[in-house]
Amino acid sequence: MINRPYFRFWCYTAFVLTAFVQSSFAQNKPAAAGTILQGLKKLNVVGSVLYVAAHPDDENTQLLTYLANERLLRTGYLSMTRGDGGQNLIGPEQGEYIGVIRTQELLAARRIDGPDQFFSRANDFGFSKSTDEAVRMWGQEQALADVVWMIRKYRPDVIITRFPPDSRAGHGHHSASGYLAEEAFKIANDPTKYPEQLKWVKPWQPKRIFWNVFIPGAFMSNKKPDEPGVISVETGLYNPLLGKSYGEIAAESRSQHKSQGFGVPANRGVKIDYLALKGGEPAPNDPFDGVDLSWKRVAGSEAVQQLINQAIANFKPEKPVASVPVLVQTYKALSRLDTANIYVKTKRQEIETLIQQCIGLWFETNPGNYAAAPGEAIRVTSSVVNRTDYPVKLIGMQMPAIHKDTVTNLILKPNDVAAFTTIVNIPANQPISQPYWLEKPVVKGLFQVSNQALIGYPENPPAFTTLYTFDIDGQTFTFSRPWSYKSTDPVDGEIYRPFIIQPAVMANLAERVYVFADNTPKTVDVILKSGRANVSGTLKLEVPAGWRIEPAQLPFELKEKAQEVRVSFRVFPSAAYSEGKLRAVVSTESPEKTGYASSLRVVAYKHIPTQTLFPDAEAKLVKLDVKVKSKNIGYIAGAGDEVPAALQQIGCLVTPLGPRELNADLARFDAIVVGVRAYNTEEWLRYYQPKLMDYVKNGGTMIVQYVTPGGSFIQNGLKVNQIGPYPFTVGRDRVTEEDAKMTFLKPQHPLLNTPNKITDQDFSGWVQERGIYFAQEWDKVYEPIFSAHDTNEAAKDGSLIYCKYGKGHFMYTGLVFFRELPAGVPGAYRLFANMISVGK
Repeated sequence: MINRPYFRFWCYTAFVLTAFVQSSFAQNKPAAAGTILQGLKKLNVVGSVLYVAAHPDDENTQLLTYLANERLLRTGYLSMTRGDGGQNLIGPEQGEYIGVIRTQELLAARRIDGPDQFFSRANDFGFSKSTDEAVRMWGQEQALADVVWMIRKYRPDVIITRFPPDSRAGHGHHSASGYLAEEAFKIANDPTKYPEQLKWVKPWQPKRIFWNVFIPGAFMSNKKPDEPGVISVETGLYNPLLGKSYGEIAAESRSQHKSQGFGVPANRGVKIDYLALKGGEPAPNDPFDGVDLSWKRVAGSEAVQQLINQAIANFKPEKPVASVPVLVQTYKALSRLDTANIYVKTKRQEIETLIQQCIGLWFETNPGNYAAAPGEAIRVTSSVVNRTDYPVKLIGMQMPAIHKDTVTNLILKPNDVAAFTTIVNIPANQPISQPYWLEKPVVKGLFQVSNQALIGYPENPPAFTTLYTFDIDGQTFTFSRPWSYKSTDPVDGEIYRPFIIQPAVMANLAERVYVFADNTPKTVDVILKSGRANVSGTLKLEVPAGWRIEPAQLPFELKEKAQEVRVSFRVFPSAAYSEGKLRAVVSTESPEKTGYASSLRVVAYKHIPTQTLFPDAEAKLVKLDVKVKSKNIGYIAGAGDEVPAALQQIGCLVTPLGPRELNADLARFDAIVVGVRAYNTEEWLRYYQPKLMDYVKNGGTMIVQYVTPGGSFIQNGLKVNQIGPYPFTVGRDRVTEEDAKMTFLKPQHPLLNTPNKITDQDFSGWVQERGIYFAQEWDKVYEPIFSAHDTNEAAKDGSLIYCKYGKGHFMYTGLVFFRELPAGVPGAYRLFANMISVGK
């Protein structure tokens, strides 16, 4: 049997967010001389570009790399969604949790290729087949408002979309991103449109908007597309300061999309990108034709221009610190200009970073733990080191969130670490850390964000920062650093983790869903974890009317921080078939209040910072009428697969199958189930495919859940030539309307009648979609069981195909059981029970 952990770890992080930065994890990163010179040259480029697409991974990473590192423009990528509706190749996360991971993957990518990262409030609700559906689900006015907001806030000279606003985009979210960008381009300069935004920003008109034309199936092709008004851009150049081509940098960046299996090889040759004008003034040769990218666009900046030219001309790669005096002079010259001007503001920030890099100035604040609870006292250490002999004075430090100031007036000795340790009290009313877009429930396709100023940011602004004030050449500089926890791993070395605020006590239920196939009660285990020392109280579980809990409540006492204790309740189901919610309620002593408990969800992957979320401690309760004839199930795990736990809920014994288990006798299994995309990801399956087919031939039942067909959009093709005993192919057909009518093609088929009678009611309450990657062509021996289609589309019969082979049974299904079973959809359980029980 598969043992599931009592709680899973998910992710969130909070960092410093100044005007538009990628992530605080990049702020202390040392810079080589080539990178510093690159930054000096960037000071001379006064302009920006905004790239717009739909999802994490949609961006043309090589073009973004080129714009940020060759053209040295302030470059941003606006992803309409966070990828919440996609699949996950590295773990079990789905929904808003995979959205959190993909947010961090985009930030990791941007730390490599250089642009800024932004998001709208749009939720990735799953595959969409039209622009109309996408904007309807998102809410056209809200989604359009977010794009207008980002144009007004970022003030790009040029906008580039990844997708056209039509069916060529291949996905309704894709085409909607192009449509919304073009509409926003037309109205962003109109003060009568979304006037509520003008409290923070001013109207802005970009010069033009392009579509970054692509040829489907030929992303690396240099063939000129057949599109009017196209201009070309060579993005495959080599940058000697960085020691890499833009194709190499782009490959490193794109390979951060690990949850999607998007590791890619580097391109080291010619790469031409094409841009088609969609609005604004024509550009005969270059996307920035007619755009003044020099300091001439800022009044009174002549002295600034001269100083920057001096800094570039006199730069000494073996001694970058020699550039500090002229950089300080440039900063002072900028400060005499209009500091509200976006170009002046941006260049001041760039100079601040360059001064830190040239001096090798390092400073950070590290709490003694990665988390603290409101009202808790915690040890905090601030460290500062000047790694050159350039004279720098640390004037003082401030911690605004706790109103603590420290005056030092300390002259920093070369390479001598100055450390300051203090005990701080976290305010008793400090909010718990939670991603701002997840603080409220999603309404249809839109995250609810009440604070306009937060819209667009990839993460929350950090709750706790330290402001470091330095005197450098008579000029005062104040830099902000978020608090971050630092530890040393014996394998990976120094590791940073975002500092978070957690509840005093957290409650994690053992399962997301509890399914009752009869009136037998189930044990519900709850792990209580303390967020601070010395917390005690009572825990009870709240259930719907007709359900019952024993005992009514249980006391707990947690003396140490991070202490865990497991408590158990018995849940007695309702006599009637019903669904409801189980919620944990915690009562503790003052100052905490009695109320619904938060759970702890953390995810730790090495390619992103560890993240933490505190969703409500709740689970779904389902009393259903389901019979199962097969109890002993072998399971070949797929990508992000929670189906085994669902099968355990209806009384199955589930055994994970890998190469060692497949070498043993398989006849003991009533059925073998293959998880989603396993045939895309597990190389060893090709060697055991004959044995699996023999298992079926000798009387076994085998179910294969969806695979992707491979090709240019998918990195992992199929590992076997033929999945089933007879030929069939898998295409890209899908039914995205979760309430689409399911027509029973074989009403008398055993799959629809034994041991459970399947009716239309069993397809009520499905989430996100009906199915994906349907069988497309199949040998006549296969029987299609259902027909379904989205509105105004032709019927598709490949969602579930079945055949007898020898004494056994084989099925391929694109129905999304991997979503429906963890969501507790009763009909999905009943149908899957029939599938594993066929022939029994």
